Amino acid sequence: MPKSRWAYRSSLEAWRQQALRGSAQGLEPSCPLYERVPTRDESGHRLSDFMMLFPGLRERSGRERRAVLRQVDAVLKAFPEVVFADMNLRLNLLWVSVRARPGVILDIACCLKFHVPEALLVGPKTA
Repeated sequence: MPKSRWAYRSSLEAWRQQALRGSAQGLEPSCPLYERVPTRDESGHRLSDFMMLFPGLRERSGRERRAVLRQVDAVLKAFPEVVFADMNLRLNLLWVSVRARPGVILDIACCLKFHVPEALLVGPKTA
């Protein structure tokens, strides 16, 4: 099976030991998301991705933003399937990569929605 050049760029343990990026102070530009997002886990299995919008997060005060980021970080770290997460404050967008399991994306999205009610799951329009 051919390896993606991004396959093992970030490990789960490294992600779990750091806080979710996107704090209000000292934001640093980083490389494009497609260069940072892993496509496969440590054992070579493909990962699934989803996005959530947090409308108005960018306009909130620094303290409120940090509180939301702490809640999101706590929820994501409670799910062992989460491999990578990135919060883009300029777009109010959370990107999450997970190990595939039936229903895991809905479980995480519902939990995030419970803790941050304004959060919206991005998906295709089906109706």
